[in-house]
Parts: sequence; C-alpha cells; structure tokens
Amino acid sequence: MAFIEARGLVKRYHVRKAPPVEALAGVDLSVEQGTVRALLGPNGAGKTTAVKVFTTLLVPDEGTATIGGVDVVRRGDEVRPIIGVSGQYAAVDEDLTGFENLDMVGRLYHFPARESRRRAHELIEAFELSEAQNRPVKGFSGGMRRRIDLAGAIFSKPEVLFLDEPTTGLDPRSRIGMWEIIQGLVSEGTTVFLTTQYLEEADRLADAISVIDGGRVIAEGTADELKAQVGGQQIELTVVDPGDAELVLAVLARHGASEPRTSDDGRTLTVGVTEGPRALESTLAELNAAGVRMHDAGMRRPTLDDVFLRLTGHMAETDAAADQPAHERAGAGS
Repeated sequence: MAFIEARGLVKRYHVRKAPPVEALAGVDLSVEQGTVRALLGPNGAGKTTAVKVFTTLLVPDEGTATIGGVDVVRRGDEVRPIIGVSGQYAAVDEDLTGFENLDMVGRLYHFPARESRRRAHELIEAFELSEAQNRPVKGFSGGMRRRIDLAGAIFSKPEVLFLDEPTTGLDPRSRIGMWEIIQGLVSEGTTVFLTTQYLEEADRLADAISVIDGGRVIAEGTADELKAQVGGQQIELTVVDPGDAELVLAVLARHGASEPRTSDDGRTLTVGVTEGPRALESTLAELNAAGVRMHDAGMRRPTLDDVFLRLTGHMAETDAAADQPAHERAGAGS
C-alpha cells in the first residue's frame, strides 16, 4: 500500500471577474514508504499547490490525499504530527540566533525545555552550524538559512518530509551540501517528497519522478527513464553560418532518434541519438563533406529543458516565485 497517495486531486483558485484557475487538474500520485519522490515541473505547474494540500495547508476541491492511510483533510490533526515541511523560502526569524530558532521550534512542538535545547544542539552539530549558532540569522548565507530551516522541519523526527524546491537560489556547493543532508535523512528511513525544477537534483535524490504540468501528472519514472524519452544521448552542433541550419537539420534527422531542434538564434542544433559515438561520427563526416563549418560539436546528456520541451512543449522557467498562480503571488504568498 502506498504511504503517500493522491487520487483525482483538484484545486481551483477563484479570481475576481475571471474564470477559476485550476492549479491541480486531477493529480494521481503513489509514493512508497522510505523512498524519495520528486515532483518535477516548470513554474506554475502545480507543485507547490500539491505540497500545500498534502501538508493540510489547502483543502482540495475534489479528490483525496492520504498519508499513511490517513485522509489529510478529514483527519489533519493526525497527519501534522508525522510530517515536516520546508517551503521555498526559509521560515526563520532573522533576529534570533540559529540556536534560538531551533529551540523556538522545539517549544512550538511542546518539547520540555531541556529536551528542546538538547535537540537544538544536536541539529546544530549535525548541520555543521556550530560556529554560527549564536549569531543572528540575518547574517547567515542562503545555504545556512536553508540548513536551519531544514533542521527545524525535522526537529520532531517526522516520518515524512516535504521539501518545496529546497535548493533554489543556492550556489553549487551549498546545493550539494543540502543533497547530502537529505540523503542522510533518507538512509535513516524518512520518506521524502520534494518538488524541484532541476533534473540533476531529481536524478541525484529521487527513487522515482513524477513530471507535472498544467496541474496534471504527465509522466512518471526514474530520471534515466525520462531522459530516454528524449534520447539517452544528444548530438549538439553550433554552426558558423545560420544559413546552414536547414542542411544540418536534414543530416541530424537521418542520424538521430528524435525530431531535431534549433535554438532561438538558429546556430545551435540538437537531436537525440541511440548510438552516440557512431551517430556523431557519421554526422560530422557528412557535414564536413558538405563544407559546413562549425564552432562546436559534441555529445551531451539530456537536460531538464530537453525533458520539459519533449513532454510539455515548452522550456522550463527559472523564477521560483512564478510557481504560484498570479493572484496568489500578489497576495497570499507562498
């Protein structure tokens, strides 16, 4: 039996003098206990809305959502003690120190004072924040704020951890550090449900991925299975003369396993292939014989944009705030 499950989940936002915005349009999800599920999708796809429903912050208009067999709407009081949540923006008090923020979380969970302080110190050490524990959070870097926020989310050792774009805005080093922390939690048995725009993040962390767009789950599988839909490898060529693009597209179509694509400037052309080295060799030989000059030529693995473009017909955006409906960004916030 699935530990986290959604069936026909629908959520509409009602905007004055405008048709309702359907953020979730019949989402079905099934997540096994002790695994990591990534909800991968472009901004505005419904990722944050799904997390808010599962964490009892929003009531769906249709469908059901359960955690451990418990309905999150009808029995939310039973769900909240077993979940932890870290949203898109670190929920910290900037005027308190790192330690004080965590101790405050413990008090909100009704931990006895001594136990709350003990757990706060334990998490400060685990998240490598000992040197900064007595400094106000307002002076913390983005990565340090994220660590404090995540530490607060797991203060009560929840069975399920919901992470809404946990590494958006972090530098590469901080992002890798956050991944290591999440992997450590999973190794201890925590079930993790995370939303992300980064295929690399889903590839690194997730046992399975659900791709969501327009409020619907449009594909599921491992990162490798999703990449295979756009070709396990891709040939990417950058031509000197955009006028050669039509010829190059024809050559790529003969040697590729998918429909070739052209960049906006008309200079970079890409196609998915099944036998990368052989296809690249044949392509370059044919183009060389035709006298086509290139700035660059090579193979690469599919990116997040490749997957999105194939599955959704558009590229992924990069502004995390845009994941909310317009009326919510203007008012209620994340």
